[in-house]
Amino acid sequence: MTSSEFLREVTLDLAALFRRDLRRLSQEVEAFPDDASLWQVVPGVSNSAGNLVLHLEGNLREYFGRRLGGIPYERNRPNEFAEKGLSRPELIVRLESLAVIPEVVQRMTEAQWLDVCVEDSLVGGRSIGQFVLSLYGHFHFHLGQIDYLRRVLTKGNAVAMAQLEA
Repeated sequence: MTSSEFLREVTLDLAALFRRDLRRLSQEVEAFPDDASLWQVVPGVSNSAGNLVLHLEGNLREYFGRRLGGIPYERNRPNEFAEKGLSRPELIVRLESLAVIPEVVQRMTEAQWLDVCVEDSLVGGRSIGQFVLSLYGHFHFHLGQIDYLRRVLTKGNAVAMAQLEA
């Protein structure tokens, strides 16, 4: 397998993982028993699950949608942590609109993977590919926080993920 073929496989796999995990995020939101519990915080934690969902939406739209996909978006990062009170159905609609993100990932070229990302100071001269992989890790970090907050607030169990393919 050539390096080009390998990167193509990685790209397709990452797009499939984003499809799966965006559905998992929606399942987490749906698993909260009511809208109010999405916006509760627990001692020692400054963000609610609802705000983490908004933060993930903003992050995905900014880095994958706008920067990689050329999809117009103006991010308001402080609002991701300040906005409160959206309902579960409102959040689900917002998450459903992120279906474009795996498509953007799937279209990534070898040149994009290898190009040095100079647009963002967070990247520090890394390749766009390295940055994309770190963004996937960021997504999972917050997905885990959302799951943990739901379990703590509701004394709930893990969400059944049986219908989701890998």
